[in-house]
Amino acid sequence: MSFHVGGAAISKNLLHWVNDGLMAVFFLLVGLEIKREFLVGELSNIKQALLPIFCAIGGMVVPALVYTIFNFDSPGAKGWGIPMATDIAFALGILALLGSRVPLALKAFLVAIAIVDDIGAVIVIAGFYTSDISVSSLLVALVIMVLLVSMNRLHLHHQLPYLVAGFFLWIAFLSSGLHATLAGVLLALTIPARSRINVAEFLVVGRELLDEYEGVGDLGNKVPVRQERQMALQELEKQLTHVWMPLQRLEHTLHPWVAFGVMPLFAFANSGVAITGDLGAAVSNPVSLGIIAGLIFGKQVGIMLTAWLTVKFGWSTLPYGVTWPQIYGIAWLGGIGFTMSIFVSTAAFGAGDLLQVSKIGVLIASVISGLVGYVLVNRYTKNAD
Repeated sequence: MSFHVGGAAISKNLLHWVNDGLMAVFFLLVGLEIKREFLVGELSNIKQALLPIFCAIGGMVVPALVYTIFNFDSPGAKGWGIPMATDIAFALGILALLGSRVPLALKAFLVAIAIVDDIGAVIVIAGFYTSDISVSSLLVALVIMVLLVSMNRLHLHHQLPYLVAGFFLWIAFLSSGLHATLAGVLLALTIPARSRINVAEFLVVGRELLDEYEGVGDLGNKVPVRQERQMALQELEKQLTHVWMPLQRLEHTLHPWVAFGVMPLFAFANSGVAITGDLGAAVSNPVSLGIIAGLIFGKQVGIMLTAWLTVKFGWSTLPYGVTWPQIYGIAWLGGIGFTMSIFVSTAAFGAGDLLQVSKIGVLIASVISGLVGYVLVNRYTKNAD
């Protein structure tokens, strides 16, 4: 499939369009979540943020080291970034199966770890899994970034100009040699996080409009046909848009598309494993073993050790209502690499036998981590009903 913009043409197969195109949308959502967490979420308070930040770093470094032990000085050595990843969607999905028995603070802790993990994945992909760099394309990307930042500084709140500029930023990255998904993260960082009006203004105007709506009469009528009432509703809808941060609005819009469109398509396109030889030989391959050991044991050791050291030295504390056994269950869920690990596998190995072997390792480790993590969190959480 080919894509033409002006005199430039980009030709890739369907799999690459999924990985470079749809995953850019996923990383746009990731970038929005990262920005929100640093502004108002679990990462906005330094001491509170240190625990998930250190746990995420430990959960990336130790699995990478474990993988390297299995694949040192071999063709599979460049796959060290594969077991660093965590698939936040699947990990949170498992927590959701447990319902209200899971403390909200425990879910927030997992989200914070996964977000820092995503930052690490972006850095790894940008710094270590790139091809030849096109300086001219990067200069174009820089100009577009300056434009995006300028729109933010000028308090432009309409989403469309950002998305159009972001599309051309993606094209620039696609032809630059850097991974095109980075455009999604950079675009997210420029989306405004301030609303047009503050909450106090909205409450005043909103109450006036509701009073106007109520004063029209015919409150028992389920079909509000009066023109005055329609106008009040339209103005209230407009004010709701003004008080809703563009960042939150775009994040809210993207969530269902990513959850039910982008990620399933990516998993469908990339999860296929072609086994031409002995399955046992594929599982015992150093690449597969390194991924399994990294995601299962490396994640446990990395997250638990850094959590213990962080609390031991007084740099941070456990989230309110969260226990050490629950943290251990989360450490297992951190080993669910699935789509993110497969994405890094594709960036590391391209196509061929090593990619197929790495997928086997990712799938085995993700299933084991998910099952054990579910059992542990279920066992060590109390029913809140």
